Amino acid sequence: MKYSIKRQMLALFTGAVALVIVMMFIINSSFMERFFIQNKKSEMVELYETLDKTAKKNDIDSAEMQEELQRQCERKNCAVLVLNSGSDITFNTEQEKKGRLFTRLIGYIVGKDTGQLLEERDSYKIYKVKDQGRGEEYMDMVGQLADDSIFIIRSPYGSIYDTVNSTNKFLICGGGVTVLCGLLFVWFFSQKITKPILELAELSQRMANLDFNAKYTSGGENEIGILGGNFNLMSKRLEETITELKRANNQLQKDIEQKEKVEDMRNEFLGNVSHELKTPIALIQGYAEGLRDGITEDPESMEFYCDVIIDEANKMNQMVKNLLTLNQLEFGDEDLEITRFNLVGLIRGVLASCEILLQQAEAEVDCVTEEEVYVWADEFKTEQVFRNYLTNAIHHVDNEKRIEIRIIPQGDTVRVTVFNSGKPIPEEDIAKLWDKFYKVDKAHTREYGGNGIGLSIVKAIMESFHQQYGVKNYDNGVEFWFELDSKTSKCDSKVQGEET
Repeated sequence: MKYSIKRQMLALFTGAVALVIVMMFIINSSFMERFFIQNKKSEMVELYETLDKTAKKNDIDSAEMQEELQRQCERKNCAVLVLNSGSDITFNTEQEKKGRLFTRLIGYIVGKDTGQLLEERDSYKIYKVKDQGRGEEYMDMVGQLADDSIFIIRSPYGSIYDTVNSTNKFLICGGGVTVLCGLLFVWFFSQKITKPILELAELSQRMANLDFNAKYTSGGENEIGILGGNFNLMSKRLEETITELKRANNQLQKDIEQKEKVEDMRNEFLGNVSHELKTPIALIQGYAEGLRDGITEDPESMEFYCDVIIDEANKMNQMVKNLLTLNQLEFGDEDLEITRFNLVGLIRGVLASCEILLQQAEAEVDCVTEEEVYVWADEFKTEQVFRNYLTNAIHHVDNEKRIEIRIIPQGDTVRVTVFNSGKPIPEEDIAKLWDKFYKVDKAHTREYGGNGIGLSIVKAIMESFHQQYGVKNYDNGVEFWFELDSKTSKCDSKVQGEET
């Protein structure tokens, strides 16, 4: 990422370290000489004060004092020569008795050798001079002690340049190592910081796509950990809010559609009921009149008459229940409870409850599903749809007696298919399957007690969900299918369009 925090931290650290090194390089090159001169003058003054105190005590000739002065000169990197009032050398750090220091001191006395005056006091002067013979620069302090002795203190000036160059080289080398080690440290440290931030970024993206399974898992008690916890809380509350919004949207859509359907559905309902009840009522009436008129006295025949009456009454009772369910769905009198649930668990539960019917039909079920598939819908009505498809497949399964159930994720939706081996549905009947009381094979339908309402209930439920459903013929059987939302965007967009 071009503007990642990790890259910015690395660039910031590298720039800061480089700036510090450059500043130290400039300071070292520009101000080291001044500091050296000031420091060296302080050391010379300390050495002078020691010599002056020694001269006052007339103790400069003692072996102990000579050793002490020698140690101080070595420590301060200075050469010293002292001449008493009789021109005798009382202290000399040079091996030659009358070497360069002696010559230089005589030059100062006669006024021949002078250099750049750096500081002047009553008892001494400090010069910056250059040795023409060696080409080296020195700092010389020349003056008079308390016992009228004269002295010269010399310290090499050129060492400052060596110090500056050495320090600059050290800064370059040490700075490079520091930058490298620092980059490794910052990279490791930035990993610790950016990892939870990247997790939060991914979490926010998934939340934007309405994926509420996403949770922040890195934890921590710092600011990022608190932010992650708030993300999880926000995700939970957003899911609850969307659930409530779906309920409200479905209620709104139901109210809009209800007024348009009421009158037409009432007339259609009355016509269909009167038509469907005509046959069982006639059968019940005929067999009941036969029993009353004593048409037979055979106990077995009378039992048969009673069984027909009971069977037809049960069929009428089941048909009335289905009609009431369908009426509620079509009139919108039943509220939808939109929730997010595991579709695989629902299907497995229905299969378990229909185990006896499957055994009676000698049908083999092949259920191809994932471990968990979550959808948004009314769980109870989704079970009704699947149960109708499954019982329909059980009643019509033939040939190899195979029923195949599949759950197929398709982006924002999930498709459920129920296939049963057997005869395909005639093409001219497919469009009418979803109409109330329509039967493709009336004899077979009446044999197992069907009344042509099951698929109408499926149609009403799926239209209340605003989802797709259908049927597809194969050479060796029939497949019924329906779809449900796995995300919320489709339902929300539909409701917004209707509100507009």
